[in-house]
Amino acid sequence: MRIHSNSPASSRQRAQRTLAQARPRPSPVSLALITLVLLVTIGMLAWFGYEDFVGALTFAGRLTGAVLMAVAFTTLLGAIAATDHWLSHKYEYSGVIALMATFAAALTNLLVAAEILKDGDYWYFKALFIVLTVGSAWAAFAVFRTSVLIPAPKRVAATVIVTTVIAVANFGYQNLYQPSQHETTPVVKLTVGKSMQNRGGKSFSVPVDIEIENRGDAAFCVLGTEFHAMAETVQLSRKDRSRRDWQGDSEKWRDYQAFNPVSRREIHQPGQLVSAQPWMPVGRWIYAGDKFSARVVVQLPKKTRYDQLTFYAGAHLTRKDLSSVVRFGPPAFTWKNAQVPTWLKEQKDFDYVIYKSEIRENNSVDARTRKPRYITVYWQFGPHGVNIMETINIAGTGKDEPQEVVENRYGVRVVYTGPVETTLWDIKNQR
Repeated sequence: MRIHSNSPASSRQRAQRTLAQARPRPSPVSLALITLVLLVTIGMLAWFGYEDFVGALTFAGRLTGAVLMAVAFTTLLGAIAATDHWLSHKYEYSGVIALMATFAAALTNLLVAAEILKDGDYWYFKALFIVLTVGSAWAAFAVFRTSVLIPAPKRVAATVIVTTVIAVANFGYQNLYQPSQHETTPVVKLTVGKSMQNRGGKSFSVPVDIEIENRGDAAFCVLGTEFHAMAETVQLSRKDRSRRDWQGDSEKWRDYQAFNPVSRREIHQPGQLVSAQPWMPVGRWIYAGDKFSARVVVQLPKKTRYDQLTFYAGAHLTRKDLSSVVRFGPPAFTWKNAQVPTWLKEQKDFDYVIYKSEIRENNSVDARTRKPRYITVYWQFGPHGVNIMETINIAGTGKDEPQEVVENRYGVRVVYTGPVETTLWDIKNQR
């Protein structure tokens, strides 16, 4: 005795099978095109995904790599299911598997294409992913128009919606939210010790302790550090200085390393550089919660004409979660005919020590679809001060990235402390 089920679910399945049998079968050419699109998608997503999974600079980046590899694997299953759905029909649900896989491929290709169109440099990657996006979307539509048996339409629709939300959320977090959050900058401290007279009484030393502390949760790579001491002579006026004198001082504030601010009685002369040096190795990492300290000693003759010393310390860094700096090569020097850009040749009374390195993007898609970038760090020093500056250059173009891109995309940060002043009158008066 057979029991015939008249439940709504079984009736709906019979109706779906009847409708599926009435739909036209696609041609072998369509199957070949769909397979080609899916195979290329598998190769590209697996390539990007594996590189991100093993080498992305953040956890979110590695999660994106895992998602791309999962989509590549799903697309592989979809290609196999599409072949069965077209030819042998051994599996009842191969059609719905092919449909979901082609939809996932279309969505992922769309997001990758959006990233490449926004930031990519190579036209062929842009063209490829536009074609893959259109091709995988057409593949999903072509599969949908065939005899696809959807066992539970509401569950499948919910799965599609959830997959879309997760993919878009992950893309937005990786490319939009994360770079703008968790801003952190290490702190540089400078402490001047007590001046000490050296043996023989003809010179004296001033010890200076420098410390950098990373209180945030992101690591930093050191592009360059500088410490310099400026010596100044200070004369006192017997009466208040004129308004014109004050105005003249204020116009010089832009060159704060050489000139002092407005003073009522003090008449400052331009500072003279007496000591300059890096205080931390180039390329060293400062990890979260890490500290680094150094001591610098400045020495001057006892009969110096200067009245006070002013100290400055700074560090130029790049965030590890936004970019990665490859090992710096040996330094070049402008006085040894180093190749420099035109704007640098126009500088007067300054010499430069130059470091250069390739800078890596924080994800595989950008690293493979953008031209290489090189970061150049200029250690500049002259008679009236020291400075560090960096540029990021696009390979093969001679074009520098805007400062906004240098800071926001590649995470370059500048930390300074100073001026810290100390008088020399006490040590000069010692016998």
